[in-house]
Amino acid sequence: MKFIPYAGTNKLASRISFGGWQLGNNEFWGEMTYAEGVELVKQAYAKGITLFDTAPGYSSGESEKIIGEALHSVRENVIINSKIGHKANGLTDFSVNSLKEQIKDSLARLNTDYLDSVVLHNPGMEILSGKSGHFIELEKLKNEGLIKAYGVSIDTYQELLEVLNKTDVQVVEILFNIFFQSPLSLFDMAKTKGINLIIKVPLDSGWLSGKYNEFSIFEGIRSRWTKPTIERRAYLVNKIKQITNDHNITKYAISFILSFNSITSVITGIKNFEQLQENIDAESFFLNDEIKTKLLKLYEDEIKNQPLPW
Repeated sequence: MKFIPYAGTNKLASRISFGGWQLGNNEFWGEMTYAEGVELVKQAYAKGITLFDTAPGYSSGESEKIIGEALHSVRENVIINSKIGHKANGLTDFSVNSLKEQIKDSLARLNTDYLDSVVLHNPGMEILSGKSGHFIELEKLKNEGLIKAYGVSIDTYQELLEVLNKTDVQVVEILFNIFFQSPLSLFDMAKTKGINLIIKVPLDSGWLSGKYNEFSIFEGIRSRWTKPTIERRAYLVNKIKQITNDHNITKYAISFILSFNSITSVITGIKNFEQLQENIDAESFFLNDEIKTKLLKLYEDEIKNQPLPW
């Protein structure tokens, strides 16, 4: 496993990170007990993962509790990133005067006295412009020692451009994968500014594992896809399988992202020990330049001018 210095914390982030949305989340991710979640997180750390991403809204705070329990004994060896804006009770609150309270609530669930980083969870453009006072407050909380670094979790090129031009955040989580490449041209600028780029949704909610096709039936949050969207994604997945000459494309999807040295880490959603090992193995998989070029061209030719809905 390779590691990258993280946001001035004197800690190193593993290039494969552990996404905590699935922990305790039986509604969207299938059955997983609290104890199974704790053991999965412990195994991730044992296998070299040092960056763990969670949020209050993941399973109404259960994700934070599981991560906190699993990592309490190794707290100084790991990086825990959580989010603010969407609370454990399901309410949304991006008010400046609530930030400290929200962070303290997360600290209680995580059983720790600081967060290595905290990010605003998909805030609006008025916040990303840096004019709302949020980043001034987060800097104060950093000086108080409640957080070591702060940033944003965003989705688009335009949001990233605004953040890079208008703020001094240290961490950016952003949606980026083979199907969503629009922010790529800004990544070098982010690196120049010393920002740690953390990639979310690397497998396009499972499509870039290669396990879905035009006949797949979806439940939960994945039921958002219309039939035409499913058919188009299936067509694009088949294109990737042809490019790679492989039906299991997870390692190509992850190694494609990690091939850009401006990226710090990829958040992978891990439901079981098999997925944990598969994602860790992908970190050392070599993506040759020919396949990478074809994956870049696939986006340019088939997706750029007609973006996929998330």
